[in-house]
Amino acid sequence: MSGITVIGVAAVTMVIATIVTASPYTCHAMINNNHHQQLHPIILIPGAGGNQLEARLTTEYKATSLLCNRFYPLNKDKEGWFRMWFDIGVLLAPITECFADRMTLYYDQQVDDYKNARGVETRVSQFGSTQSLLYLDPSFKHITSYMEPLVESIQQLGYKDSQNLFGAPYDFRYGLAPEGHPCNVGTTFLENLKHLVENASNANDGAPVILVSHSLGGLFTLQLLNRNPPAWREQYIKHFIALSAPWGGTVDEMLTFASGNALGVPLVNPLLVRNEQRGSESNLWLMPRRKQFPLETPLVVTPNSTYSSFDISRFLKDIGFEEGVHPYETRILPLVEKLAAPRVPVTCIFGNGVSTPETLYYGEDGFDKQPEIAYGDGDGTVNIASLLALEDEWKDEKDQKLKVIKLAGISHTNILKDDTALAQIIDEISTINSDVSSSPFVSSSRK
Repeated sequence: MSGITVIGVAAVTMVIATIVTASPYTCHAMINNNHHQQLHPIILIPGAGGNQLEARLTTEYKATSLLCNRFYPLNKDKEGWFRMWFDIGVLLAPITECFADRMTLYYDQQVDDYKNARGVETRVSQFGSTQSLLYLDPSFKHITSYMEPLVESIQQLGYKDSQNLFGAPYDFRYGLAPEGHPCNVGTTFLENLKHLVENASNANDGAPVILVSHSLGGLFTLQLLNRNPPAWREQYIKHFIALSAPWGGTVDEMLTFASGNALGVPLVNPLLVRNEQRGSESNLWLMPRRKQFPLETPLVVTPNSTYSSFDISRFLKDIGFEEGVHPYETRILPLVEKLAAPRVPVTCIFGNGVSTPETLYYGEDGFDKQPEIAYGDGDGTVNIASLLALEDEWKDEKDQKLKVIKLAGISHTNILKDDTALAQIIDEISTINSDVSSSPFVSSSRK
């Protein structure tokens, strides 16, 4: 359990919480089909836990237990590949420990980059298609639905998978780094995504692309845009729709690092997955950003200390994760220093009015015990200040179009399933397809 989103921002354990506690959706948004409307190609970029991840073990891998070595996984293909995320077997404690060992990333300070556990190879499948984004596990479609309701709603507009509707899955454990730092896995994903954008446009008579992201996928997408020149953006990007994007990080991430995060799922001991969650590069990326969480705002309170977003390095040391300080200070802080405006139209759609962790209170027992939590506004995962970060960041940007759409009572996960949310997303896509303006550089507007 690592990363976030079905989950949107911080701990893949949230996917498990969704599976265990959430009722499946019962119906989809009603769509007024208009097959004569121009359809700009769409690329879906999922949140962390919405990606499927496969693994293969080499002779260098050393199992943590006999059970792990002999019985997990039970199913492999002829080349030794097996499903690692998501697999319902990880709910069982002995398998949880084995799974966490194989999922853990390690930061190598000598090469200044993250890498898999020794003897573990990983890959994502079906890049370019939406098929791997529909469910977390296709063997359990009914309870692991992810983007299936959204994809079905988009298809009602006339879109077809791998023709004008595409998916961009990625290894969600890895993140990105600022210029001057190696970041092999994350940079390769951005290169693949760039090529997918170009190929999708070229296959559709040169029509620029609509990018639709969920949660962590929004952070990757903004980096893609800002790492390519304006001429490329103007040629290939029609619009960017960001769903539940954690622009400024989340307080919930600090709970993940301090105590492990299983969101109350009784079958999962958060301490079994804590080290794996701490090792996730993308989790470190989602620590609360200073601009959205000011110095005077307490995020974690203990009997002996209080931590704000300006105290993350000290916080990492005090929870026993000192090895996270160097990558946080050298790779994460420069990466999140500015949310640069990409000069393409952006729509942020997110839920609000859902109780979201705002301050964590730890007692004398320390960080191995789950904290008392004070709640505030947000989508249940991402705090409202983080969801609204672009509005604050770009308020003085004259050439950046930004629309913000708030959906009262819609959670971080349900934005992909709730009928009201789906109708709003589809309406936005239809509006974009109806827009024949030649230039994306228009004045700022907010809804």
